Amino acid sequence: MPLLVSMARKIIVHPEYSHLKDSVASALLHFKESNTQPIWAERNTIKVETWEHTPYAIKSFRIPHLFNQLMYRFFRKSKARRSYEYSVQLKELGIQTPFPLAYAEQTTSFLFKESYYVSELIDNDATYRDLIHDTNFPDRTEILKQFTRFTYKMHEAGVHFLDHSPGNTLIKKVDGQYDFYIVDVNRMQFGVMDLATRISNFSRLTKEEDMILIMASEYAKLVGEDASKIQEMMVAAVASFQKKFTRRRELKKQIKFWKK
Repeated sequence: MPLLVSMARKIIVHPEYSHLKDSVASALLHFKESNTQPIWAERNTIKVETWEHTPYAIKSFRIPHLFNQLMYRFFRKSKARRSYEYSVQLKELGIQTPFPLAYAEQTTSFLFKESYYVSELIDNDATYRDLIHDTNFPDRTEILKQFTRFTYKMHEAGVHFLDHSPGNTLIKKVDGQYDFYIVDVNRMQFGVMDLATRISNFSRLTKEEDMILIMASEYAKLVGEDASKIQEMMVAAVASFQKKFTRRRELKKQIKFWKK
């Protein structure tokens, strides 16, 4: 006879939308077999559902390996839970991120299994990555300046976004200005940040010199520091990250080679 494993499900819906709990629960229960085509299907899977005329992205996280199943079951908050809780906190701090509707987790007595995060789907015009790939992107310099001011606002609010990278900032043009939304927010730290930490927070974004200089110059104005000092710090932070990134990539290649 097959071994029967008891599963426990937990779903948390934002208090303002508690009336949608049954609808959200049904969508998650039938997530895998639904005919809805995913808009993303790599490491994690994202599908879109609409409630009350608002589209929401449902992110299904990949089931973690055995060690992390134990860690998430007993010792650490899941990525889905952190995504929800951090988004709520960001909203309270006035930092834009897609509205957090819900998260859900499925566990056994000893292991963590499936998890989901549900957030508003933003109809963005671009991401930061588009500014890297298209040097002629309309209003590129002004967007970078406004993005730098947005990052400064995060820092002033005590938000250290550990995954501040090209694909994790959505850009939306509104009345001639630009709104920025951060996504994939399950890795965050909150608290006062010194200048070195603030500048290193730009290191994952780009290695393009012209973009670095624009952001460094703008950030220098905001913190009241000499532009050349901030530029030097940012260039060094980017170089350090690129060195570590290259080293990790080469190590992964070697591991794959020896596994063959």
